[in-house]
Amino acid sequence: MVTMVGNESKIEELVTNLIYLEHDAIAAYESVIERLDDKQLSAQVATFRDDHLQHLQVLKEMAREIGTEAPTEGDMKQMLTTGKIALADLFGDAAILKAMKTNEDDTVTAYERASRHEDAIPESKAFFLKALHDEQRHREWFETTAKAL
Repeated sequence: MVTMVGNESKIEELVTNLIYLEHDAIAAYESVIERLDDKQLSAQVATFRDDHLQHLQVLKEMAREIGTEAPTEGDMKQMLTTGKIALADLFGDAAILKAMKTNEDDTVTAYERASRHEDAIPESKAFFLKALHDEQRHREWFETTAKAL
């Protein structure tokens, strides 16, 4: 799935869509944690989910500050992100991790774009860069770990 998040012209739309993206990511992470056979892998994935929960909190605060309503759940893409995980579960832990890597591709792209948004204030850009770093770290771990299994 190729995301369009980060291409919004208005900062309010960007923050709203990032919130949707984080809700979708959290749902996918929870699905992965439940499905992985290796509980050590599940524990690591749970730390990544916690990063997403923290991102969501910051984004909700941003939404409040700019006067836009924060979505309280994911959107239709959530079915795609969690559906990939459910399908991959048929093939084992490596397939689940590979599916999550593709989800992380979208979050990396979204935060790369967000960090360059012309209406983002310096504090927002700093957060977007931090989130980007987190997402790159997650993606690298999923890719490396899946190959090692």
